[in-house]
Amino acid sequence: MAHLNNLKMIAGRSIAKLCSDDNPNLLVFPQSLNENGDKIGDSYILQVDESTISTGNIMGFIGFNNTKVRIMSRFAQEDSCDYFLHYMLQKVFAINLFDMKYNTDKDSVFDFLIYLFPPFLKRALRQGLYKEYQSRRYNDANVRGRIDVSRHIRQNIPFAGSVAYSTREYVYDNHVSQLIRHTIEYVARHPYRGGVLHSDEATKNAVTQIKEATPTYNRNDLRCVISQNLRPLSHPYYSEYRNLQRICLQILRHEELKYGRDDNEIYGILFDGAWLWEEYLNTVLAKCGFTHPQNKVFKGRINLFTDGSCPRYPDFYRNDFVLDAKYKGYGNTEIQNVSGDDLHQVIAYMYRLRVSRGGFVVPLRKDEQAESRKELAGYGGSIGIYGLHTEHTCETFAEFVLKMREEEEILKHHIEFDTL
Repeated sequence: MAHLNNLKMIAGRSIAKLCSDDNPNLLVFPQSLNENGDKIGDSYILQVDESTISTGNIMGFIGFNNTKVRIMSRFAQEDSCDYFLHYMLQKVFAINLFDMKYNTDKDSVFDFLIYLFPPFLKRALRQGLYKEYQSRRYNDANVRGRIDVSRHIRQNIPFAGSVAYSTREYVYDNHVSQLIRHTIEYVARHPYRGGVLHSDEATKNAVTQIKEATPTYNRNDLRCVISQNLRPLSHPYYSEYRNLQRICLQILRHEELKYGRDDNEIYGILFDGAWLWEEYLNTVLAKCGFTHPQNKVFKGRINLFTDGSCPRYPDFYRNDFVLDAKYKGYGNTEIQNVSGDDLHQVIAYMYRLRVSRGGFVVPLRKDEQAESRKELAGYGGSIGIYGLHTEHTCETFAEFVLKMREEEEILKHHIEFDTL
């Protein structure tokens, strides 16, 4: 009964509501809940009735007090690791792991956060080192700010050439950079996971940049730094730092979580399946010359009208092809039976881009097949369903990786040579 009551604290509440409430230990990706147009913020993580628990496209793990729930992809093998979820995360976040096992206990969640720290650190630093105005106090002969008369009298009588003054400076050494530095030092001391900071040259360079930017780092300032970062970062340019800030806080507060000081708090890491599928496909289709627009940064958009109005963001397009990523089950579905909104959207993109080929890319179970193309009436062209088999019976994650690489090559061949 206690577990059921705990689940009810999560069930029936929208993802947007859970994220807007005071749940700092719950991470949901993508950060912008409507980023991929599916409005996942309006959906529920769990629905609970008297006999069943149902979930949607969300994957990962979530808990409340001592009740923990692991939400697997629909392609996971029974009673085994969810290799498909692991594989997509490894590709999207460029995690350098041979295997990645987790369950729902808090130590496993902590390990998972450590694995995510390097890729999010690198993503944030692509926007440059975080910089902000800080108030600084000095007492020297190089006056370059407002003189603090009372402090000057206290410190510089009799006068010996120094002047006490304050100034505001635009600096790299700030509360966000200090939070990242404390996390780096914490991870480096971890007996088993510290090696993630040396997994590749980009990670090592990122760590070096943060260390050089935080000369005032003091291990004893940890509690103060955590307190300064409890308010989420909302800078419009440094958007990637928000998730990094939250991951850092969870890692640094691990001891509090571990020893139960988070009673009555919701914790976990969740991924929208549709978003993750789309980002994973980008790692495959980019090699075929496809553009993957990003509406969050207004990159790669197309406009429906000649005056530049009505911007739209197809999932993937190039000069001869438009593809829409769909995580929903379209295997063995005839193209004319695809959702009308989905079908009309792809046809509109084909017309706007003047391309003759369009389609949907979907994950397939092992007994499902992709659908052959159908020719369009009117201006012509064709639309098909392009599938990628993701359900494989494998003993190890390494074996699953090899299977997926084979499937990716088959998908690219279908697209390049029109072999549906």
